Amino acid sequence: ARPRATSRPRTAPRLRGWLGRRRGGAAEPQPGPLGGVLSGVGTWLGAAPTPPLTVVFVHGYCLNQDSWHFQREAFRDGLRLVFYDQRSHGRSERSRSYLAGEPASIDQLGGDLGAVIDAVAPTGPLVLVGHSMGGMTVMALADQRPELFAERVAGVALLGTTAGNWRDVTLGLPGVGAKVFHRVGPGVIKALGRQAGLVERGRRLSSELTSAVYHRFSFGTDDVDPARARFAQLLLESTPVDVVAEFFPVFSAHDKTAALAVLRDLPALVLAGDRDLLTPPAHSEAIAEQLPEAELEILPDTGHLLMLERPELVNARLARLLERAAAHCGAALPPPVHLLAEQA
Repeated sequence: ARPRATSRPRTAPRLRGWLGRRRGGAAEPQPGPLGGVLSGVGTWLGAAPTPPLTVVFVHGYCLNQDSWHFQREAFRDGLRLVFYDQRSHGRSERSRSYLAGEPASIDQLGGDLGAVIDAVAPTGPLVLVGHSMGGMTVMALADQRPELFAERVAGVALLGTTAGNWRDVTLGLPGVGAKVFHRVGPGVIKALGRQAGLVERGRRLSSELTSAVYHRFSFGTDDVDPARARFAQLLLESTPVDVVAEFFPVFSAHDKTAALAVLRDLPALVLAGDRDLLTPPAHSEAIAEQLPEAELEILPDTGHLLMLERPELVNARLARLLERAAAHCGAALPPPVHLLAEQA
């Protein structure tokens, strides 16, 4: 899917190269299983006529499927990879139910993920990879369809996410400030969503300030490739403020701790950045405590967008998960995956 961010005039040449390579050799994404509500569903097939595994990538809040750029590049050979834009994000249209007055919910996103799987990967073993809100989406699907996980899901990766208690997150603020934010923040963001045009103009006029805010909540250090930092900012800026307001309230309501029981016997990978201000490592540690088969790793000097900030490390850990998932379901992996796993 072509994110709106790519049309901005200040895109660096290196960034344009990344996005161009992302699309090379891949079929154009098609309208999704729910029509325009889920568009930009892309399925990439490797060289194998019958891929041994289907890996479904579920992106996070205020991002789109391009946030998995480095993972698509790393795993494109010999596997079926599925990417899609969550409702109201990327190329998917605004959620019709939200526009009709129904609040957004993680449960709704879980149903969407199930619809994507049913439409483009109805058979064969699955590995589900979710980042942030995408990880919550995977948990919601587990809650709704435990039989799918028992019969077909061979592994799960949960990156920079939480199973609940997000209201306890301080966002790097002092204790009192965090409490005030959680109390008044949803209302303020909702009000800003009603003034979307004015807010979007302000975003453009205060680019240096917004860049600093994006960087603080995306990365763990200042030592990030400028092109990569700009790439992340473009992804975030492509999400309209009214979509930010649409989904922000769902995080405080999210509680899928009980659903983790569905994942107990599956190979799992739980990754977090040690400097993640949005989903701090304690949340990943709490998830891993419920999953006996999970490999937990806290990445040093890393923030929330770990798959963009530390792609080589994340890819190696994902490759090792794919090896474990393949052993779990009796699938044979292509050699490139094993080579990546050796770097873990």
